Amino acid sequence: MEEKSKVLIIGATGFLGFHLAQASCNFSHPTFALIRDSTSSSSTKLDKLRALSDAGVQFLKGSLDDEASLMEAVNQVDVVICAVSSKQALDQKLLIQIIKQNGSIKRFIPSEFGLDPDKVQISNMDYDFYARKAEIRRLVEAEGIPYTIISCNFFMSYLLPSLVQPGMKIPPRDKVTIFGDGNTKGVFVKVSDVADFTISSLDDPRTLNKVVYLRPEGNVYSLNELVEIWECKIGKKLEKNYVSEEELLKKIEETPYPDNMQLIFIYSAFIKGDQTYFDIEASSNGVDGSKLYPQLKHTTISEFLDTLLE
Repeated sequence: MEEKSKVLIIGATGFLGFHLAQASCNFSHPTFALIRDSTSSSSTKLDKLRALSDAGVQFLKGSLDDEASLMEAVNQVDVVICAVSSKQALDQKLLIQIIKQNGSIKRFIPSEFGLDPDKVQISNMDYDFYARKAEIRRLVEAEGIPYTIISCNFFMSYLLPSLVQPGMKIPPRDKVTIFGDGNTKGVFVKVSDVADFTISSLDDPRTLNKVVYLRPEGNVYSLNELVEIWECKIGKKLEKNYVSEEELLKKIEETPYPDNMQLIFIYSAFIKGDQTYFDIEASSNGVDGSKLYPQLKHTTISEFLDTLLE
């Protein structure tokens, strides 16, 4: 049996990074996590550290701005996964230099996740949310570092708990707002499932220097379809208020940053169709992760909505 790659997770106490570290252990990879000294000052992060330690994760002290600790950590592994937020995306530049100097890293998965920054059509209105990620991808390509990009679209914990109703925390029971004509499809994937797809891609030659898109069956729906599914579950028709593209753009303009980011992401996914307008197979460097790993169980949107029923 081929030996499993040793994996370094950066951001292991974060929302996605925690699941990546757990999945790496579950898939029997020797797993390391780069941990800052300040991490122990947070009770929430301490709980995560205990859970990761119990799972078998080994901790290495360091941070993205500490060259010596980065070099020491990278030298111990075969694969590096970074799971920092978009705001911290450019902080990966030193890490990329270290990986380049190391010369033996088999795969780097930069902190992209979400939508593909090369496909989004809102680059002039997202406050560089995607531009930072695109800049890192260009740097990785220029340095000739072997990579895999995970384009998982929306996490289920974002927007879906409210049925894509800005400002709400639970799905509506009486009235619902639908943006555009409601026919453009978006994609939601549970964070733990994203982690499983990511770890499955690590040693897979089919994903080398590719963008792995996630559009699992049962996770791709339009707003009209989402509302219909919810109506069936609650046994009631909702009053529908349609907001046109022009009205949504006006609302985005009138709402200050960062409060307008939710509206911008809705515009991107459910008006412009940034998650689904392109054909994966026709993309020169894209592969469909859902087809590569059909054996992976995943939570569907319908199953997730079941958890929101009272």
